[in-house]
Amino acid sequence: MNYRHAYHAGNFADVVKHVVLTRLLEYLKQKDKAFRVVDTHAGIGRYDLSSVEAQKTGEWQGGIGRLIDAPLSRTVAELLAPYLEAVRSLNPDGGIQKYPGSPLIARHLMRKQDRLSAIELHPKDAGKLRTLFAGDFQARVIELDGWLALGAHLPPKEKRGLVLIDPPFEEAGEFERLVDGLIRAHKRWPGGIYALWYPIKDRKAIIAFRKALKQSGIPKLLDIEFEIRPASSQPSLDGSGLLVVNPPFTLEGELRTLLPALHGLLAVERPAHWSMEWLAGEQA
Repeated sequence: MNYRHAYHAGNFADVVKHVVLTRLLEYLKQKDKAFRVVDTHAGIGRYDLSSVEAQKTGEWQGGIGRLIDAPLSRTVAELLAPYLEAVRSLNPDGGIQKYPGSPLIARHLMRKQDRLSAIELHPKDAGKLRTLFAGDFQARVIELDGWLALGAHLPPKEKRGLVLIDPPFEEAGEFERLVDGLIRAHKRWPGGIYALWYPIKDRKAIIAFRKALKQSGIPKLLDIEFEIRPASSQPSLDGSGLLVVNPPFTLEGELRTLLPALHGLLAVERPAHWSMEWLAGEQA
């Protein structure tokens, strides 16, 4: 599966991933002590939804396009506010012309004491990211294979923070690399929060992935799955998942409010479901 982000920015998977990201960051901000965000596959940081790539798929229209002006309950609106504010900050005239990637969302929410390590392997993408954060001493852009960063850049000197692992799934074996990379990173920094994104497409691969995670020995694993359509015989992105290691105690309750609301807006074909399961720890 090729998931180069320019084609998919702002789609349903981005919405769910970035909503969870903002809730994790808001939790980290509850303490004054500084934290670091390590984004291992950072992309270009800001996406033009009028670009050839975005227009070719139009996926953002089924994601942020459905959410940005949707009527929301007060509780849901409060929980989504940090995410939607980050999106609207790029679109001051209304509508959706630009969409922030995960490093830009993180940077938007950071305080003056917090830091961002944005890691990107592709030279052109890393160059765009470097231009985006030029002169910003709180953000460091590193041209490097994100999998190597899980060893070289952990633990951060802040000792608090979040690692977002969002690979493009361009090559075979990415699920295995996710498990191996997470185990290696967790050994170096067992107290960090990790968020791992994955596509729901190859169901057999996901079953094996979840089994390997359960056997990893990592003590706290919360798995979130979000489908927009049932599995079909045709290859398609039917949903996406997000595995959170060491989730804050607030996250599960927040997502039990947010996920049904998001699913009502973003699901396109029934039966489709969302789920949240502890693979290790808590109620596993």
